[in-house]
Amino acid sequence: MATIKDVARLAGVGLGTASRVISGKGSVSPATLEKVRKAIEELDFRPSHAARTLLSGNSQMIGVYIPYLSGTFYTPILQSIYTALRAAGLNMVVAFGVGEGDARQQAIEGMNFLIERGSDGLIVMTNSLEEEDFAALGPFQARVVVINHAFASIAEQCFTVDHEAGGRLAARTLLAQQHRKIAVIAGRAAAADNQARIAGFMAELEAAGIAPASVWMEDGDFSPEGGWACAERLLKSDYEFTALFCANDEMAVGALSCFQQAGVAVPQQVSVLGYDDTHSAEFTAPRLTSVHIPWSEMTLNGLNFLLNRCYDMHRPVERQYQLHVAERASLATARQP
Repeated sequence: MATIKDVARLAGVGLGTASRVISGKGSVSPATLEKVRKAIEELDFRPSHAARTLLSGNSQMIGVYIPYLSGTFYTPILQSIYTALRAAGLNMVVAFGVGEGDARQQAIEGMNFLIERGSDGLIVMTNSLEEEDFAALGPFQARVVVINHAFASIAEQCFTVDHEAGGRLAARTLLAQQHRKIAVIAGRAAAADNQARIAGFMAELEAAGIAPASVWMEDGDFSPEGGWACAERLLKSDYEFTALFCANDEMAVGALSCFQQAGVAVPQQVSVLGYDDTHSAEFTAPRLTSVHIPWSEMTLNGLNFLLNRCYDMHRPVERQYQLHVAERASLATARQP
């Protein structure tokens, strides 16, 4: 395999000149540029990733950390990041939580892994990290973008939505359909975004005269299996309800399956409202009504910010995102006694 030294020798130029042509940095005369390009073509020279890193001073690679790789939530997010990076001539490496330790330790190890592999910057999606975990990254902290979480110490680098407003919107949607007997399958209790949406939801119910303590609620784990298990316990509880709010779409998918298995008709007997409006919401039976969170828009704006910082690009960055309810077939007016 040809090396940059071979290219320089064949072109009759110095190694530094060949490096400037290959990296695209620095000036060379048109005649020299043509000689080097001909040598590259003749030798079929392809610089290795390590060589490009040495030449350019960066790896042209962005690291992405997600807590787990399963279900339908993270796949489209990763796809949108990868597509945008490839269009910019960059690449992506992904890490997710594995091994020993709790979720926080796994996230710390995941970030360190991505940095050690030469990532020029990081996109991080997790609820498990603390302010000090970013401070521990030292100067590299400036090259981290956080999606769906806000940290005061790196506020400019955080891209999220108002999940409390999302929870209020969910509650108003059910109330507008005359639902007063409502059950809730929440997400992980420790997740800050879950806490915010449930707080908003309950505050809106209380404002409508429904005591939060009277609402059946159980914590799930954001998975379809967790949604099924919670829905099964809900049906066995003898709690009377006309609507179920699930704190994400994957749990709503599990709940819909459980209701179908139990012979509970949706939306004729019970309405179901999800949260996130992921791709899967369009293909449930019935199709799932869900609070739309602009995950792709939020993520790509965070990525643009990171590319501007890492590569001195000038991409537009927006921070305000509109929430709305994607209305489908799983929601109907409450049945009257």
